[in-house]
Amino acid sequence: MSSGREGRFHTVDVSRISPRPQDATLLTSDGVRIEARYEPCASGPTATAVVVAHGFTGSVDRPAVRRAARTFSRYAGVVTFSFRGHGRSGGRSTVGDREVLDLAAAVEWARSLGHTRVVTVGFSMGGSVVLRHAALYGARMHEGRTEARTDAVVSVSAPARWYYRGTAPMRRLHWVVTRPAGRIVGRYGFRTRIHHRDWDPVPLSPAESVPLIAPTPLLIVHGDRDPYFPLDHPRMLAAAARGTAELWLEPGMGHAENAADEALLRRLGEWLTGR
Repeated sequence: MSSGREGRFHTVDVSRISPRPQDATLLTSDGVRIEARYEPCASGPTATAVVVAHGFTGSVDRPAVRRAARTFSRYAGVVTFSFRGHGRSGGRSTVGDREVLDLAAAVEWARSLGHTRVVTVGFSMGGSVVLRHAALYGARMHEGRTEARTDAVVSVSAPARWYYRGTAPMRRLHWVVTRPAGRIVGRYGFRTRIHHRDWDPVPLSPAESVPLIAPTPLLIVHGDRDPYFPLDHPRMLAAAARGTAELWLEPGMGHAENAADEALLRRLGEWLTGR
């Protein structure tokens, strides 16, 4: 096994569109180290890479994330990573704020491996992050870093607005995030290290981000049995897109990557790659 440096990335056994899985530690623009994994397309080299953004308390090694990666690898190369404060990544979770920098680093890494078309798919918190990332790094090219742009976006089970407490699961989540005792539960119960500071300033919300994404293709996916966010959330996101996004409301589906079955993941892979 060899190790080397490539720009802002410290990588292990990484080559351009390698035929085998690779691991890397990515460095975000604010200096946080992020664990990441690359899996090549099962059918051979392809221009497209899918970058998967997990939900809150997830990580690169969670079974649902690995299942999604295996399915997407039928269609494209796949990059998975752990957001800050999750898994073996550094830093602390800001629950959707500075996580856009983690996703930007993962997209840049995918391009550095030789993929000329990089698309993003996010679940729950990750779904809000891919929307904000596309708004900041898409057509308007945040900070001019064109290598961090996305070429298509899928947001699954995402909230439309911040501070939502309308369901029991979201009230429990807010307790975990905002209370010292809750953050202890997050750290030791869910292996998620959560930042103690409030957002300042409050980041652009998902619904505010959506109008800034076009002309980048956007798909919004939501289950009609989601216990966290009811259907007014995906409908609000779709309305904000003003006809520039597709909306899939999935019968019987619950929340995020854990509820995304094989059939849905295959449909997402086909949408992302245009097959």
